[in-house]
Amino acid sequence: MAHAKDLRFDSKCVHSGISDYEFGPVVPPIYQTSTFKFESAEHGAALFKGEAEGYIYTRMKNPTVEAMENAIAELEGGHKSLGCASGMAAISTAFVALLQSGDHVVCSKSVYGPTLTVLETVMSKFGVEATFVNSDIEEEVKAAMKPNTKIVYIETPANPMISISDLEAMAEIAHKQGALLVVDNTFMSPALQQPFKFGADVVVHSMTKYLNGHADVVAGIIVVKDEEMYLKMRKVLNQLGGVIDPFNSFLVHRGLKTLDVRMKKHTENAIEVAEFLENHPKVKWVRYPGLKSHPGYETGLKQHTAHGGMISFELKGGFDAGKIVMDSVKLCILAVSLGGVETLIQHPASMTHLSMGAAARASAGITEGLVRLSVGIENIKDIIADLDQALSTIPS
Repeated sequence: MAHAKDLRFDSKCVHSGISDYEFGPVVPPIYQTSTFKFESAEHGAALFKGEAEGYIYTRMKNPTVEAMENAIAELEGGHKSLGCASGMAAISTAFVALLQSGDHVVCSKSVYGPTLTVLETVMSKFGVEATFVNSDIEEEVKAAMKPNTKIVYIETPANPMISISDLEAMAEIAHKQGALLVVDNTFMSPALQQPFKFGADVVVHSMTKYLNGHADVVAGIIVVKDEEMYLKMRKVLNQLGGVIDPFNSFLVHRGLKTLDVRMKKHTENAIEVAEFLENHPKVKWVRYPGLKSHPGYETGLKQHTAHGGMISFELKGGFDAGKIVMDSVKLCILAVSLGGVETLIQHPASMTHLSMGAAARASAGITEGLVRLSVGIENIKDIIADLDQALSTIPS
């Protein structure tokens, strides 16, 4: 078979990370073991010294996990990956590996709620300062940079406002200060956006979302672009212990095989839903990267190959209207998370971003009537019919 690096993206989804295994299985076996047998004392010593290739203990390295890690590194165009127990395990590991007391982080205001919380309540205890900005406004990012800034951390598109930051501009600002650009690429996946091409130094994902794609795994990944960064991250991950297990790695690797076709269907459905919502009398505004009304539309065209499946929209009627719609949907599932084959709907002000507090939500533009929609791969007529009947329940 051709080496995965020589294949086009949709073929890479199917073949990346696959090696030759005993008995010739087509997919990597699940090595559901905590530890590995040494051939001899000398062999064990060589493994611990790093003088021999092999496996010691699954927290450190495992063939099933490694196959998944290699696949995602290949898809992202990175050097290597590190599988983590959750998206937050990946983000927290990256912060611990890259920061120390006295360092400063510039972070998107509109970001996954627990990311903001970790910076404000956990990393701050160890002397790390964070400044939160609208990263879609370059001047805000520039103004927030300090001599001790070590990381510029962005999500693009951002959660839940779907704001779009210019990756190339963010890399230039970070690198000019000697800082690293860390990008959460969860909303797009490498099928639609590859941040390393635009200057990112580290890419993270919640693999719970599009990479796995079936709402049955909680997992995260860190992708790096060189061996030095890999070894730094690996040491911290092994010590903190937030690693992914073999079975979940197997499920994620299976999910990757359909990543390209799923993302095409998500995007195809989402543009129709966005256009429907934009023309609905009960909707104040819609944020979807594929709409020309999106303020980051032109920036998105530079760095996305398609626009993804995530939509945010504001209901006329605010908080109460949001509750009414949440309680009225039938096909759409009222649940947090995103990126699965099923359409999920949620109300950030009372769910994922509740912990931010009202003031922080308002500062980030997360309004009381904001609804976040993860458009699935169901028949588009069924999705729109359900949204239409739910919106009709809002009093005029």
